Amino acid sequence: MVAFILPANSATGGYEIDNSLRIEDGDSPYLQLAHGADGTTKTMTFSWWFKQGNITINRNFFGHSSVDDAIFIRSDDGFSFIMRNAADGILTTNRKFRDPTAWYHIVLAIDTTQGTAANRIKLYVNGVQETSFATATYPDQNTDLTGFNTNTDNQFIGREKGGNYFDGYLADINFIDGAAKAPTDFGEVNDNGVWVPIKYSGGYGTNGYFLEFNQTGTSQNASGIGADTSGNDAHWAIDSFTARDIVTDSPTNNFATLNPLAGNSQLEANGYFFGNTRVSSNVTGVDDTNYLMSISSIGVTTGKWYAEFQATGNLYSSGTDSTSLIGVGSGIYKAGNGNHNTAIGGFTHWWLDHDDDRVIVDGDIGNVNMNDSTHVVQNDTIGVYLNCDTTMPTVTFLKNGAALGGATNSPYNVRRTGSYSLGDNNPIFFMPVVRYGDGSNNGQFKCNFGNPPDIPSSGNADANGFGNFEYSPTLGGVNYFALCTKNLAEFGG
Repeated sequence: MVAFILPANSATGGYEIDNSLRIEDGDSPYLQLAHGADGTTKTMTFSWWFKQGNITINRNFFGHSSVDDAIFIRSDDGFSFIMRNAADGILTTNRKFRDPTAWYHIVLAIDTTQGTAANRIKLYVNGVQETSFATATYPDQNTDLTGFNTNTDNQFIGREKGGNYFDGYLADINFIDGAAKAPTDFGEVNDNGVWVPIKYSGGYGTNGYFLEFNQTGTSQNASGIGADTSGNDAHWAIDSFTARDIVTDSPTNNFATLNPLAGNSQLEANGYFFGNTRVSSNVTGVDDTNYLMSISSIGVTTGKWYAEFQATGNLYSSGTDSTSLIGVGSGIYKAGNGNHNTAIGGFTHWWLDHDDDRVIVDGDIGNVNMNDSTHVVQNDTIGVYLNCDTTMPTVTFLKNGAALGGATNSPYNVRRTGSYSLGDNNPIFFMPVVRYGDGSNNGQFKCNFGNPPDIPSSGNADANGFGNFEYSPTLGGVNYFALCTKNLAEFGG
């Protein structure tokens, strides 16, 4: 197994994080809490895991309804903590948080009673203290953080006072009232040298809370999405969240997504949605007069893998060579605005053409019949079965759980049924490759690697119990698996 960008911090230890909260900033979602009493305003700890979606915006983790205190990642990808009170405290890292495929762990430990200024705010990333800052202004000794832990201001998760919502995934959020904790209270280095989560076992203080997002109800109580399971019953109200936003992509089982850094840079800015499980070329700033392409965050060399895709926008532009395609690619794709063939060391595609269910191997697509409803149309579910355990890897396409049509003889129309042999010019295979044709087709795709953008009606998991698919990951009695790190550890070789 080879990952295009290593899905960091995805190895597991004894502690399992089952769920995360997926946040789509376009929905303006957030959690809100009014503390019943004042807590400790000089000493506290935030600990949480996150995986980014949109990486071109201010990504706010914590904020307040009436003051400017905020914890966020800036649009330039630096991490910032800002205190706005009697004595400002501002930290902004030189480190850039730009990887949308990795889970990060943050510990922010605050103790303004410390005599040494640099000890009053400590930031840890994946267990290691951050010491390189573009800006480092520490609060005066014994400064009160009046925003984060009082009953006079509503607390936010996922936004700050002016809006600016987080986009991506949040998991295992701990807030400790009255103590500055070490990262080893929340994580450890495993035998592979990877920082992994452990269960926090200490106290929470007056206003502390623990959000694990295992509850699926929508009300502000112990069964709701914002349920506090610390024992303090500090349950958070939710705004613009639904059951589909509780997902199994987590720091202990990282699922593949589309990778904004490996596709066209125009799409990177604002073309990805729902934690990079949806992509659209029909957005401001995207020039759809040229071919655009997106690929998965994980590439594989061994194993059997399954994923599902739907084209939800127009699949074509009438009268032009502009069909939208779904397939598998081999090689390493280079980000850019140009033709979809731009690659490093060669990149070969095996495309499913929606118009006549043909498979195209890097060839001339030719003109298509845009109105033939007997073939792939909007909202059809295309199941892609990638088998890398055969002498020559193969890919098989099913439409709505059924085989596609009969055989053809065109050089680039390999055939319509069965499995298609993949080349061996580069043994790293990415699934999917989705391409948006030139013209005004406004390609839009839902991509399900087991962590779907919507809740499937059928709810099929793979043989290991992972994933949530519309159709079965089994083909011809053979098990295929969701692209997630637990399966990769078992089948990735």
